[in-house]
Amino acid sequence: MGVMRFRVSPPGFLTGWPEALSAYISGFDGRVFPTRVEIDGDVLVCRRPSSDSGRLHIAWPVAGFGRTLVSTSSLRDLGDESVGASGDESSEYLLSLELARGKIGQLRNQRAAWESAGMQVPATFAEASRQAHRIFARATSVQSDPDESSRLAEAALVHAHNAAQLLASTYITQRLEVRRGRSQRFPTSLGCGVAGESPPAAWETLPAGLFNSVTIPVSWRRIESLEGESEWSESDGLVDWAIAERLLIHGGPLLDFGDGGMPDWLAAWSGDVGNLQSFVCDFVETALTRYVGRIRVWELASRVNTGGGLQLSEEARLALLARAIEVARGVDDVEQLVVRIEQPWGRYQSSGRHLLSPLQFVDGLIRCAPGLSAISLEITSGLSSGDPGRRDLMDLSRLLDIWSTLGLPLHVTMAAPSAGGMDSGGRFVRSASDPDPGGEESGDWSVSSQAAWVEAVLPLLLSKQSVSGITWAQLVDCDPPGFVSAGLFDRELTARPVVEAIRGQRFGLWPAD
Repeated sequence: MGVMRFRVSPPGFLTGWPEALSAYISGFDGRVFPTRVEIDGDVLVCRRPSSDSGRLHIAWPVAGFGRTLVSTSSLRDLGDESVGASGDESSEYLLSLELARGKIGQLRNQRAAWESAGMQVPATFAEASRQAHRIFARATSVQSDPDESSRLAEAALVHAHNAAQLLASTYITQRLEVRRGRSQRFPTSLGCGVAGESPPAAWETLPAGLFNSVTIPVSWRRIESLEGESEWSESDGLVDWAIAERLLIHGGPLLDFGDGGMPDWLAAWSGDVGNLQSFVCDFVETALTRYVGRIRVWELASRVNTGGGLQLSEEARLALLARAIEVARGVDDVEQLVVRIEQPWGRYQSSGRHLLSPLQFVDGLIRCAPGLSAISLEITSGLSSGDPGRRDLMDLSRLLDIWSTLGLPLHVTMAAPSAGGMDSGGRFVRSASDPDPGGEESGDWSVSSQAAWVEAVLPLLLSKQSVSGITWAQLVDCDPPGFVSAGLFDRELTARPVVEAIRGQRFGLWPAD
């Protein structure tokens, strides 16, 4: 068994930092190792089956940036736990120092990659980067004093994040200039998920022309909750409305492989692969045939990589999806077949229940089902307990670049909460004495932090040539489930600031469209 130990300073810090237990280790290829994390006083102990070198990923407080997911560089394993019991500090890493080292290394590598692609790096970046390097060098020279070394490393980490933000912002600006120069028309589909009555009550209050597409929930669980009894009225009404509005319709996801995503009655057939495949293919063919010529872009399935529903193995999900894609391709007028990937960074692998990384899963699906047209990535913040910290723009850019290597267009489903949230809005731990739990200093997500997240992430998505579609997960809070308080409108149909944030990016970047 591999073991890595990280000393945390100042003493007692880990007591008030539960996010530490969600840390995980990944290999050089990005695959996440099954990781068990324990706290031993002021030492974070990470155990895993493999003793290969790896990178630790952990949500960490970075002043001015909140709870950001930060990674170390690749570190060697320190051997079995008996070494740490000796009290030898050489058997431990100083966590703050390694996080600063990892961020600075990532910054240098990303700058080199973007410069080689033709990016013009601003002169102001050099000073921010130089400050991070200088302070980090001082931190490495005083490791005999862990508290002082950690203090300096924390400062270096802040400067590295400042430099990363500057570099990413410059990259986005230059890439958007290139895209605008190539076309005066808005380059992607931009839409929102709707459900319920038609027309959606809040749609008319949106800025005119804000969205050019819409996602309609043609879901097996919603349509056939009782075996043999199908209810299509919701989907029929929304499709008729969207066609009248001249919107590009995305239908689905037809299948949801997550826990509770399939009709309850289907559980009785979970052990019968032949009959299960027959049921699935029959519904897929029925749904696509019903809307032939009306819906041409189909999200065939969601949560395909994480699974959890019907106790299906990864191999069984791949086989079932491959057969469903084959059946769907037999229906006329289907332009695109898409599958949605949940947690595309692969954090869920640390539980040890999955063998394939998200990228490996989709690569396998493409090889056995060449009819797949595009990949939808679920990019969320504050909604998953598996990812308690925010990713910065450099991390998100790299993720999109990695997924684009599969050679298929990318669709992105976005969501962030307007209240609460798993990562406390990217801020520090809320004080128990805070008089206003929902206030600006509370540490919770708010309508303003939701809008700020969109203002940061949406331009990056629009700057990527590989991203052909962007969808906000839900129009109104109450539907669909899984995206708590992430609607553009609350339950009283009052618009949130995120609507204005999307409008500002949409028409501010392509005003002539």
